[in-house]
Amino acid sequence: MKEEKMPQTAQVNPLVNLFPFILIFVIFYFLLIRPQKAKEKEHSKMLTNLNKNDEVVTSGGIHGTIVNVKDKTVILRIDDNVKMEIEKNAVAFVKKIQGDVQQKA
Repeated sequence: MKEEKMPQTAQVNPLVNLFPFILIFVIFYFLLIRPQKAKEKEHSKMLTNLNKNDEVVTSGGIHGTIVNVKDKTVILRIDDNVKMEIEKNAVAFVKKIQGDVQQKA
């Protein structure tokens, strides 16, 4: 029997196989992760700047005016005799800042 020599295939660097995955991760980072972190940072800045008489909207859609600000909660006046204590994280955006022009965060 004759031994036939198989042609040798070129050795491929294992990092070349990982390149598409690394590229996909980089794309996801710049398109999804980085903008989300920027939004979270902006939202937390908005939460630290909450003051009395700011008109806000909660994530549940409740509109109210801040009566009191505590460490982790705020008290909203919903109507004349209706007040509600909610977590600061539930504030979605500020409609008006103490009578100033409308601003959405």
